[in-house]
Amino acid sequence: MEYSVKSGSADKQRVSCVVVGVFKRRSPSEAATSLDAAGDALISSVMRRGDMDGELGSTLMLHRPAGLFCDRILLVGCGKERDFDEAAFRRVHRVAAKTLNRSGAIDVANYLSELRVKGRDCAWQIKNAVLATEEALYRFDACRGSDYKAPRRKLDRMSLAVTSRADLPAGEAALAEAQAMTAGVSLARDLGNLPGNICTPSYLADQARTLSKEHSRIKTRVLEEEDMQKLGMGALLAVSSGSRQPAKLIVMEFMNGSKGDKPVVLVGKGLTFDAGGISIKPSAAMDEMKYDMCGGASVFGAMKAAALQDLKINLVGVVPSSENLPDGQAVKPGDIVTSMSGITIEILNTDAEGRLILCDALTYVEKNYDPEIVVDMATLTGACVVALGAHASGLFTDKDPLARKLINAGESVGDRAWRLPLWSDYQSQLKSPFADVANVGGRDAGAITAACFLHRFTKKLYWAHLDIAGSAWTTGSNKSATGRPVPLLFQFLLNQAASGDAN
Repeated sequence: MEYSVKSGSADKQRVSCVVVGVFKRRSPSEAATSLDAAGDALISSVMRRGDMDGELGSTLMLHRPAGLFCDRILLVGCGKERDFDEAAFRRVHRVAAKTLNRSGAIDVANYLSELRVKGRDCAWQIKNAVLATEEALYRFDACRGSDYKAPRRKLDRMSLAVTSRADLPAGEAALAEAQAMTAGVSLARDLGNLPGNICTPSYLADQARTLSKEHSRIKTRVLEEEDMQKLGMGALLAVSSGSRQPAKLIVMEFMNGSKGDKPVVLVGKGLTFDAGGISIKPSAAMDEMKYDMCGGASVFGAMKAAALQDLKINLVGVVPSSENLPDGQAVKPGDIVTSMSGITIEILNTDAEGRLILCDALTYVEKNYDPEIVVDMATLTGACVVALGAHASGLFTDKDPLARKLINAGESVGDRAWRLPLWSDYQSQLKSPFADVANVGGRDAGAITAACFLHRFTKKLYWAHLDIAGSAWTTGSNKSATGRPVPLLFQFLLNQAASGDAN
């Protein structure tokens, strides 16, 4: 989609469709009022007849409006004006995009983008309008057969309205950020939606190399299992031992900040398929375990967005990637392995494998970089889904300023995180009579004890952990990767680059 930012009256637009909002109780927005005045009171007429009452998410397409230059008007219900908040703003843009995509409109002037949201400015409105629109228009057809014909999308161009010419610079800057962000989200979604027989650890490594070719400032190297053995990554290699696919440790560097500045490091779980190993999962919905690499996919997405935006920051992305399958060589419950840090781990449940590949990756980051900030993200625990559902990612850190920055970044782009405790009280659940630590802490507080396990390997790091098990994909007949938490991560990186203050 080609986007632009414009100011100007809605009734002067020569486009296929003008999109305006109508609030509950038949209260037209300012743009709708200007169309109504110039268009023989067409909007007032349909509202009087009860065809549009402003119910949130409702739509009505008006064709060939008299007295106007546009071919169509799309009315979108916005609910009660006093209740029009951030969620409603995003919803009306998603609804509008889906409706437009089913119409014959080619170019659109979108005046929903100037609807006011309390506490938010023009830049927020433009950015979130693009994010919501692209979310609604996303399709994944990469695995369709040669005879499949994807529905042709006529919608090609969209101008986003701002209330005055003075808002154009801020709107255009926000548009550039949004387009970089949505490109990163799309990459993460595409990788997540690929099946496990295609998206293997080797495939992810190749995609990292491709990213380097597309963006010269991204430098990629891939550690093979032999390299990991030399480094003593016994935890990561234990997970891959039951798979015929070799594990990879993918490292991407985007050193675009000042020389000598410590990097921000993103670490993402890249489990390309998780059957649970010997502690095998139930068969129901096991196909969705291809999404267990969405943490790693989000690292790819954030790296791509940073490169597209030419972000002035030193950034490193690390993706430990493996499969977790049952096999004669697979690690067994009760086995003890030695991690790269030297900490020994009793593996009580082989399905708690994400923390095993992450702990070695985090130690690798500590030993090879002097990071300012480390954020890891992983589809780590079903317990986090039980606690927070699909609406928020779980956030764990003992660094209050870092927690606030991550939460605020997520709030601004609709990619929420909610902080859960990382108290030392929970560490007792991870005691093992035979090793330094057990890889699970029992049924209670499963998301917290998983984070506490990782915390043992990050004592020297300024670190946060995001459990995205509930937010990384949607389930059911419309299952799909969401691309989260790429928006949160990229907005966080934008804020870091703008402030110049890593902590």
